[in-house]
Amino acid sequence: MTFEVKSFVAGLPEFPGVYRMLGEEGDVLYVGKAKDLKKRVGSYFTRGAQSARIAMMLTQVASIEVTVARSEDEALLLENNLIKSLAPRYNILFRDDKSYPYLMLTEHRFPRLGFHRGARERGRRYFGPFPHAHAVRESIQLLQRVFQLRTCEDSVFDHRSRPCLLHQIHRCSAPCTGQIDAERYAEDVRSATLFLEGREDDVNDRLNRRMNASAAELRFEDAAIVRDQIRALSRVQARQYVESKRGIDADVVACTIESGIACVNLVMIRGGRHVGDRSFFPANADSATPSEVLTAFLEQHYVEHPAPRLVLAADAAKVSVAGAEVLTPVHGERAMWLEMARRNAALALLQRGRERLAQEARLMALREALGLPEAAQRIECFDISHTMGEAAVASCVVYDRQGLQNREYRRFNIGGIEPGDDYAAMRQVLSRRYGRAVAGEGRLPDLILVDGGKGQAGAAAAALAELGLSDVAVVGVAKGPARKPGQETLVIESGERTLHLPPEHPGLHLVQQIRDEAHRFAIAGHRARRGRTRTASVLTEIPGVGPRRRQRLLAHFGGLRGVQSAAVDEIAKIGGMSRTLAEKIYRHLHA
Repeated sequence: MTFEVKSFVAGLPEFPGVYRMLGEEGDVLYVGKAKDLKKRVGSYFTRGAQSARIAMMLTQVASIEVTVARSEDEALLLENNLIKSLAPRYNILFRDDKSYPYLMLTEHRFPRLGFHRGARERGRRYFGPFPHAHAVRESIQLLQRVFQLRTCEDSVFDHRSRPCLLHQIHRCSAPCTGQIDAERYAEDVRSATLFLEGREDDVNDRLNRRMNASAAELRFEDAAIVRDQIRALSRVQARQYVESKRGIDADVVACTIESGIACVNLVMIRGGRHVGDRSFFPANADSATPSEVLTAFLEQHYVEHPAPRLVLAADAAKVSVAGAEVLTPVHGERAMWLEMARRNAALALLQRGRERLAQEARLMALREALGLPEAAQRIECFDISHTMGEAAVASCVVYDRQGLQNREYRRFNIGGIEPGDDYAAMRQVLSRRYGRAVAGEGRLPDLILVDGGKGQAGAAAAALAELGLSDVAVVGVAKGPARKPGQETLVIESGERTLHLPPEHPGLHLVQQIRDEAHRFAIAGHRARRGRTRTASVLTEIPGVGPRRRQRLLAHFGGLRGVQSAAVDEIAKIGGMSRTLAEKIYRHLHA
């Protein structure tokens, strides 16, 4: 230690707060929170038995910084923010910045059922969260089959003149064209809401009463519709393999560690039904215990994600989660849920191990084929996407540590070149990308892949040579004559050498995986840029339509397509829009 521990601890306040353990060069080794800073920090240097990870950390601590908070909850928030921003090497880190998706019902005379991710809006009901988008879409399809609620956007709903295909296949009751009245639709919305809340017995009672009432009034077609809903609901209930009659909301969390790799599996129970699970693989957990990993997960995860009323955790230390009851020893039905989460974690670890071995074999095969050094593992791939030179976008995807690193992906808007000049675009994007690396603002890869043949590879090599980076390997990936996977030609050393790997070669499979991802990422960026450009250009050409009116038009009608579908009277109803201007907009869009 390079500082006096006893005097430092003696001067600490007995208040809640956050402490940061720093190394010799000021790098943050560990971030922790405390209800009492003096007791918590002092415990590191007074108690004997420490885990191997913490013991190793203490040998490197050169100083400690503390921040006092007003409460323990405030300290928890600060700790979580610092862990995410500083990524200390001895904290167990859970990296998952995607918000959970929800199922949503809008506030409308005929509410729309939809998928939602992000900030919540007033006037809408949200159900969830769900572990992944597939679980939400599966639930939407289920509710469409049973209750036939609409899923179309309001801009489409307001302009339909006849029922869509979903009505024909009995997935929507077509309120847009008056096939169902508001009262009956509201009944279906109420039944769907009860179902999502886990009150299936109430749903069955409501449906049976509606069916019997319709039959008693000799409205046999209505009774048959409700009968079909009851049958569809019973089929759904029969498929549920995890179900609690109590209709509770709970998260079930378990951890498995094998060969130094930890996996936390989160099973989500909503309304008494299993809606899916998600697995997390934390960093810096190679020498941690399952209890330490689960404790870190509970402390970090629920700071940013809503907690249900009940959280079941196996082997975790006592952790407080705002708004939830955390139970560790469980029995009966809940013990079965925990066991399921443990099995899920073990299966996820097994699958990850297989994927890791496969990726290692692919990378090794590619290194041998290209003559790269054994230490080479970071690959960056570039692709250019445009439509006849319009809205050109370059993508850069990164492969490192046996996997694609989504957080390190980058897109570059290409400008200042002749439209359609892919070689100039490639030179520009590599100069921008690696000019920063030369200035010390990024890492250099061991291999650069470019989607294209001799011309693109030559342009990339020329851009690197101008930056003094001629020693970085560049390989062009040229598609075969029929543009079929397996027929690619690898262009090496600016076209001086080419390589054809057999279709079953593991190294070629890795190249295809990275190239296809770069292509996907570039196309997505290009479409977004082109859409923004075309939307702006069409409306900006209309005299009298400034930025505010454009924004109102697009917001009201849900996009340019909705504006194009709108009648003159509908456009004229928007604030700040005269009848004359509405007619001018309509004529321009339909010229």
